[in-house]
Amino acid sequence: MTYEIEDSLVVPGTPEDVYALLSDVTRTAEWSQQCYRCDWEDDTRGVGARFTGWNRTPVREWHTTSEVVADVPGEHFAWSVGPGRAEWGYRMERADGASEPGRADGSGAPRTLLTEYTRTTPLFETTFAERYGDRAEEEMAARRSAAESGIPATLEAIRKVLAGESAAESAGE
Repeated sequence: MTYEIEDSLVVPGTPEDVYALLSDVTRTAEWSQQCYRCDWEDDTRGVGARFTGWNRTPVREWHTTSEVVADVPGEHFAWSVGPGRAEWGYRMERADGASEPGRADGSGAPRTLLTEYTRTTPLFETTFAERYGDRAEEEMAARRSAAESGIPATLEAIRKVLAGESAAESAGE
């Protein structure tokens, strides 16, 4: 049961600004639905750099090691979890003329079409079969469901970070 999921949202800032934020994995907790901490393995950056992410949901907590597989400033940042089981990433492109949610001022401020995606591999299926046995399909379906709801929520949280909105402003306080 491999899958590919993606969603897009227009966010404030240039593609270079968006890339600079998202490629700093140590800031991931500011927008992620599951990851509460992320640290680089060493000073290496770019394709081949590795980092660990610590994640939690209401039912479990875990960590993963990932390797950067795409690093093109202003265009694409992606990593392979496992490595080799799943890929997560962001693609950025200039969104000239696109409207940003909540922005009706016509200021012409730079905007970026940000796409977040994930795709799993056959190794994902094999790993889950070994780890969960008869529950593998159920566990894979749970991961897919989390990605389907998490990607739009993550994109909105990234938009808020880029817009400089605080948690209180986001909650309407």
